[in-house]
Amino acid sequence: MFLNHAPEQVLIEVLNLPELWDPFKTKVWARAHAGEEMQDPEFYPKAELIFPSGESLPKAWIDPHYRANVPMPEHLSAAR
Repeated sequence: MFLNHAPEQVLIEVLNLPELWDPFKTKVWARAHAGEEMQDPEFYPKAELIFPSGESLPKAWIDPHYRANVPMPEHLSAAR
């Protein structure tokens, strides 16, 4: 999967996708696509990555406690 590394404005290729959607991982192993030569892989902080369209990564991929911060709809909380 390709993402943008926002600070460097460079396209990167994520080499280990499970790291990307694991909210407990703060970095991903990726390779920058800049210049003509293949770049060496390195770790990139997930907090600095965005989709090529400019959208941020889903909260579920970054915050391990994202469900605790989401209010439960009334029709579901009444069923408890």
